[in-house]
Amino acid sequence: MALPKANRLKSRKDFQAVFREGIRRQSSHITLRALRPSCSTEPSLDAATNKPLTNSGQLASTQIGISISTKVSKRAVVRNRIKRQITAVLHNFLPKLSPGWRLVFVVKPTAAESKCVSQQFLQELEQLLAQAEVFHGNS
Repeated sequence: MALPKANRLKSRKDFQAVFREGIRRQSSHITLRALRPSCSTEPSLDAATNKPLTNSGQLASTQIGISISTKVSKRAVVRNRIKRQITAVLHNFLPKLSPGWRLVFVVKPTAAESKCVSQQFLQELEQLLAQAEVFHGNS
């Protein structure tokens, strides 16, 4: 099940902004890069940093991207399976996430080697999101 369009991080500029300015949390199979929502009204050089605010001044929904390179596996079937498993777990977490965050999950090569399953992804993702204080009530 894919994430809703409003919750997808798509453009290269958005990914670069998260990698450049975001915080990093790591686990054995996944690295989380998270960019906290900015509530400032100052104009920025990078248009991607102003994106979390909507026209009415509210924070936009949390946007999520998943990065999985060919270093994880040369086979697209394996990479896509891992991506689908992570997306399914994240779909369950969407209501719990604070709005405005931009998150990028980078899958490490150890995920394919250890035959990581959905339950392990669930535990690791929950732990990473808690460490980054992305859940409601933490920010």
